[in-house]
Amino acid sequence: MAKNLLFLTGKLAEKSLNKVLTEVQNNPKTPPFKYRIQQIGVSVAALMTPDLISRRLKDTGDADKMILPGLCQGDITQLEALYGLPVERGPADLKDLPQYFGHGGTMPDLSQYKVQIFAEIVDAPYLSVERIVNKARQYQAQGANVIDLGCLPTVPFPHLTDAIQALKSLGFKVSVDSLHTDDLLAAGRAGADYLLSLTEKTLWIAQEVPSTPILIPARPHSLPSLYRAIDTCLKINKPFIADAILDPIHFGLTNSIVRYQKLRKKYPAIQIMMGIGNLTELTDADTTGINALLFGMISELEIDAVLATSVSPHAVNAIAEADIARRVMNAARRDDRLPRGYSNGLLALHDRRPFTYSAQEIADIAAQIKDPSFRVQVSEEGVHVYNREGIHQSTDPFDLYPHLKVDDDASHAFYMGVELARAQIAWQLKKRYVQDQELEWGVTQLPIDTSAKQSHREASIKERREAKEQQVHKTKKLTPEEPV
Repeated sequence: MAKNLLFLTGKLAEKSLNKVLTEVQNNPKTPPFKYRIQQIGVSVAALMTPDLISRRLKDTGDADKMILPGLCQGDITQLEALYGLPVERGPADLKDLPQYFGHGGTMPDLSQYKVQIFAEIVDAPYLSVERIVNKARQYQAQGANVIDLGCLPTVPFPHLTDAIQALKSLGFKVSVDSLHTDDLLAAGRAGADYLLSLTEKTLWIAQEVPSTPILIPARPHSLPSLYRAIDTCLKINKPFIADAILDPIHFGLTNSIVRYQKLRKKYPAIQIMMGIGNLTELTDADTTGINALLFGMISELEIDAVLATSVSPHAVNAIAEADIARRVMNAARRDDRLPRGYSNGLLALHDRRPFTYSAQEIADIAAQIKDPSFRVQVSEEGVHVYNREGIHQSTDPFDLYPHLKVDDDASHAFYMGVELARAQIAWQLKKRYVQDQELEWGVTQLPIDTSAKQSHREASIKERREAKEQQVHKTKKLTPEEPV
């Protein structure tokens, strides 16, 4: 049965919304639906609130679902209770409605993943137990499943046992990475879940403690030695994970990827780990793209775990990126689709569709404006700023300043400076820009406290209102009284 959808919008978006919905409705790939657009008397759709909607929308007709603008703020459950039908937010930009309907009106399911993330605290010997626990919590919040304590060859780690026990008491899974057998034995006896990294020569440790060994070649690039360690564990029925070792670029990267492919082909049922820090840490490139490509290969090779690090400043979000990447690749593999349209988490610098409005479409919207408030939009041609006085366009905000006439309004000038700077950055990087919204930087974006922006806006509105009242009062005083 066709859905009857009610779209709420503002004055400026009504025409564009109708055009986009007509195109979506006529697309044979779109599930059939009927729609009605209700313009509720605000100029900008994003200014809607549930309270305003409840005051102005008298009834919903035969609609069985209500779609609000994506930027509509507030608790929409009160609307569901009031009107007795499902209410949801659409995309932030109405031009994204085709993609919205392509997913059946629901977000892709990224709740599942198969790859376990081991997050290494590489400087653990230098940290107190308290600081190790704090860093473990940070990594866990970013998506880590196992906290790896990295031991350093020449640095004593006298509090290793205490650190393991502290983490275990808090429910963490723990692995320990060391070249020294004494460290590995102590870690296993303290309750470490995994030991990195054992070879065929040190495999005897795995028989002394219950920890699961991570196996590596006894000599660099030596798959036969790794095979022998694997066969030993299989023979004695000891659980293990094998790692063929990923090498850095120009130091064997391509050959190491081939080793993983050979390892999976020879042992299709074993668990395999890939340490990805040699690529994310040792390549001066944004780690979002590196992680996307790595996890694509990890998905194809059905690798079960990764050892991730977050040491270099440019790799500060590597663990969180790994979490996004494993979920996206798992979903794409499940759906037998390309890994597109699942998440913007790894699109930190660019967007798939940065410019949703053409310069002509922006000019058409500008022609409808009847008030002095400035609107800012970005097209492929540059930054556009407009109000009832006209529209101006440039790629340099300084070219636009003379047209703003905000010389005597510091608060408004500050606001326009912030918005035009964001718009210029968006145009330069080919990112999506929406006025009054932070630019989106994917998984690298930090939570933003909007209270300062709201306070500034309220103060600015109050300042302009008071200035207007003073001007009216001054005008009245200067106007001669009419004769009696």
